Amino acid sequence: MKENVKVAWIASWFALVGQLIIFMSIAIIANDWRYLMWSFIVAIMAGVPCMIHTWQTQKKAKQD
Repeated sequence: MKENVKVAWIASWFALVGQLIIFMSIAIIANDWRYLMWSFIVAIMAGVPCMIHTWQTQKKAKQD
């Protein structure tokens, strides 16, 4: 089975950076910077493991 690693990279980057951009715009509009603080924590908790898993999958696919 061929895995689409490119889509996984896009999803990982969105989980890490996209959430921060969305919540930064909410924080600017609402003038409440706690939105950005909590979204940073969630983005790191979701984005980093996704990127690590995607990187390992890509590394494994290149070896095969």
